[in-house]
Amino acid sequence: MKRQPVARRAKRLKEVIRDEISGLGSPHVFHATVVIFLEFFAWGLLTGPVISVLSDTFPSHTLFMNGLIQGIKGFLSFLSAPLIGALSDVWGRKSFLLVSVFFTCLPIPLLYVSPMWYFAVFSMSGVFAVTFSVVFAYVADITDENERSSAYGQVSATFAASFVTSPALGAYLSSQYGDGVVILLATSISVLDVLFILVAVPESLPERVRPASWGTPISWDKADPFASIRRVGQDHTILCLCIMVFLSYLPEAGQYSCIFIYLTKVVGFTREDVATFIAVVGILSVLAQTLVLGILINAIGYRKSIGIGLLFQLVQLVLYGVSTEYWMMWAAGSLAAMAALSYPAISALVSKNADAGQQGAVQGMVTGIRGLCNGLGPALYGLVFGLLHMDLTSDTMADTAKPHKESPHHREMTLPGAPFLIGALMVFLALLVSLYLRETHSKKTETALESLHSPRKQQPPSEKLWLTEGSSA
Repeated sequence: MKRQPVARRAKRLKEVIRDEISGLGSPHVFHATVVIFLEFFAWGLLTGPVISVLSDTFPSHTLFMNGLIQGIKGFLSFLSAPLIGALSDVWGRKSFLLVSVFFTCLPIPLLYVSPMWYFAVFSMSGVFAVTFSVVFAYVADITDENERSSAYGQVSATFAASFVTSPALGAYLSSQYGDGVVILLATSISVLDVLFILVAVPESLPERVRPASWGTPISWDKADPFASIRRVGQDHTILCLCIMVFLSYLPEAGQYSCIFIYLTKVVGFTREDVATFIAVVGILSVLAQTLVLGILINAIGYRKSIGIGLLFQLVQLVLYGVSTEYWMMWAAGSLAAMAALSYPAISALVSKNADAGQQGAVQGMVTGIRGLCNGLGPALYGLVFGLLHMDLTSDTMADTAKPHKESPHHREMTLPGAPFLIGALMVFLALLVSLYLRETHSKKTETALESLHSPRKQQPPSEKLWLTEGSSA
């Protein structure tokens, strides 16, 4: 008779010990922003060395190989993101934050050891390159619906802030001490990020919210990325949001893969110009996502805020495509800050339409689509540049480059930025899709959702059923 109370007390003691050692303090958005900042600050340091190594390793097909490497990583991220998101719903966020950051940063030291090993491991790291989905699910666990969009804006702003100084710092250290010092510093920061998660980050998913416990099998249907895509069509809002993510992030991913080389090769930016450009855009993005985003959503709602972000992205890409002057590229870059508003607003609206126990799964699905775009975007831009016979190698990133001069490519072509105009067309389609976006479920959906929780009625299909399918205990 005494055995049961003893066992209960032992279980309670284990829970107390687990809570005490799981992190420092209560879960907070601060923990998520530190994780994001350290990871991407480390990668920002490597902006120059990675471009140089890519050009030296594949001198004849730089953009093609860049697209291939990014494509493999993106496709693997697309396949794994729903599974990792679903597992984090069941087993908690902290362990998957640790795994994601560790394997995402694993290729960094290999850049010094062996470029070929670096590119191979970098491609394979896409299996775990889903930090954003786990971080957004972490934030959703600890914030109320009315403050979630602001919290997502802080996370996205932290991502932008990590690139304010890191590329310039990496370029300076590389010129003074060589790439080896930059790689060592980036490796040290990534190790610090892993240690921060181990020691300081508390678990955000309390036991009462977890739909299952350790040892409970996971539904493979829930973890199947293609099944997730099929279930998207059952919810009008999520369907529109996913289409918008694909149409807007694919050109953004392609832009990020080549814009710094494009600025130097075509526009005539020097290494210092590129570093300053990144810093200015980063600062403006931080201000936009910490101050403007919350004001916009409170004033005009999610749908119109997303539309404004897409409109700025459309104008930005058009300017990139037609600009032939130095100042015009700066004008286009300044619009990137407002263009960055769309993704945190989309993530907040996706989270708003998901239950507490499915935040990881739904954010994993969105991250999977972004991962697919991370592969297709660079490949698309590389293909178009290849068709235009423009192989943007990084040989003009030398400090002796003549700034603001007309590039030979401008004399040979009237429209060197054709890939950006194709991207602008895709963003225009995303803007059209946003017109059909609904911020709230219909009455029919709400009635169906109520029946899901009623034990007396059979559960009929609903627009939100895909979010809860296979996730009950």
